[in-house]
Amino acid sequence: MTQNNNQVEECLDFTPKFDSNALIAAIAQDAKTGQILMVAYMNKEAIDLTIQTGYATYFSRSRQKLWKKGEQSGHLQKVEQMLVDCDQDCLILKVTVDAGQCHTGHQSCFYRAVENGKLKFIAQKNYDPKKAYKKS
Repeated sequence: MTQNNNQVEECLDFTPKFDSNALIAAIAQDAKTGQILMVAYMNKEAIDLTIQTGYATYFSRSRQKLWKKGEQSGHLQKVEQMLVDCDQDCLILKVTVDAGQCHTGHQSCFYRAVENGKLKFIAQKNYDPKKAYKKS
């Protein structure tokens, strides 16, 4: 049985609305500062693992597999709170982090701003990605 919008908006059942690829957008936000760290996607298994372990697990669209954030770099995301929007088609993970979260070495994946149609760096790197991602 499908719930109408009012039922979804007012109920206390967690029923994520996945897209046609069985994914839902997930925004990682620093629980202490409020800074948006990254946007990724989760499938049902990623959500279940995140809830079970307390650490963010996502689904990589490019690699078509689950990945625990920080499994290579060691920069894990401890989930303090998971929020769902009104129609349950987007999540916010409020996370505690120990170091940069972007594979480029920045604290956030949002390290550039658009100004006059061009990009401008607004943040410095806070770790060396070559050391964090030991690629063979």
